Amino acid sequence: MDLKLPRTTLRDDYSISKVIKGGWQLAGGHGAIDEQQAIADMRDFVSAGITTFDCADIYTGVEELIGKFLRKYKGDFIGGELAPVQIHTKYVPDFDALATVSKVDTEKIIDRSLKRLGVERLDLVQFAWWDYSVPRYVDVCLQLADLQKAGKIRYIGATNFNASSLGEMLDAGCPIITNQVQYSVLDNRPAGRMQKLCQQHNISFLCYGSVAGGFLTEKYLGVTHGQFSENRSLVKYQLIMEETGGFDHFQDLLQVLKNIADEHDVRIAEVAARYVLQQNSVSAVIIGARNASHLQSLKKLASLTLDAAEIKKIQSIIQTGPAVPGDVYDIERDKDGPHGRIMKYNLNESATN
Repeated sequence: MDLKLPRTTLRDDYSISKVIKGGWQLAGGHGAIDEQQAIADMRDFVSAGITTFDCADIYTGVEELIGKFLRKYKGDFIGGELAPVQIHTKYVPDFDALATVSKVDTEKIIDRSLKRLGVERLDLVQFAWWDYSVPRYVDVCLQLADLQKAGKIRYIGATNFNASSLGEMLDAGCPIITNQVQYSVLDNRPAGRMQKLCQQHNISFLCYGSVAGGFLTEKYLGVTHGQFSENRSLVKYQLIMEETGGFDHFQDLLQVLKNIADEHDVRIAEVAARYVLQQNSVSAVIIGARNASHLQSLKKLASLTLDAAEIKKIQSIIQTGPAVPGDVYDIERDKDGPHGRIMKYNLNESATN
């Protein structure tokens, strides 16, 4: 396959593909997975230049699946047939453990990720924290920094932190190089205070949700109402859609994206993802592709560029609707609100017992 998607340099000794293969869709709750086919698909993605994979300690079965891929194709990496890969995972302490999580607990989960993936060092560990009212995230991030010094972690990132809390960790000396954030034509919360902070500290955005779980596709053009509950991803992004003007405004936005897509002979999803890639501080988008059939469209994304007039058209229609309120991930932190109720908060419990 001749596609070689562009890369981006996070640090002098560390580069990643600008399109990252997401792992959430390979976890439980998104339908049955054929393990052998999933592993073969991973090889196709790497062959196409998508060498960076995103997963998490709480994505059921995904670290293990990627580990099996790495072991099966180890000789191809060593022999040069496949480019080296980068695996980004997460550390997500359970909600119920935030007040008590210790360095021993943290190390257990990091060691478990190392074992699942079958590697000696984790390329990037992205740290998440459910509740800022339990103000121990600085201490726990420094626990990760100690494990980095011990050689178990190469780089540390954040996941879904807002500007105030990320700033606290940076002020305390946490060596964070990325923040994984939701960023799309529906959700531009990272473009405010967060962007300024990250530019000051050379922190890159790794962006999920750029196609809103599949809503930003032709499938939903002309759909003016509905309740989509096939999986939590669709529920999550429908809630975001409702925050930004509902289905009517969403249809106006989709039509603008469709018009631009037609000019470039691509699909809505590619235009939506490309829009995010061209925003300040964005180093990569995470595409939740379940299988290699998505590679044909990603080929077109590799060569697509939106000009200033097209960016302006998209931004003009975005501005006709309300914005998602607050900073990055603020509304999702309300555990009793609609965005918080769909989350699962204690998926690491067995690792720290």
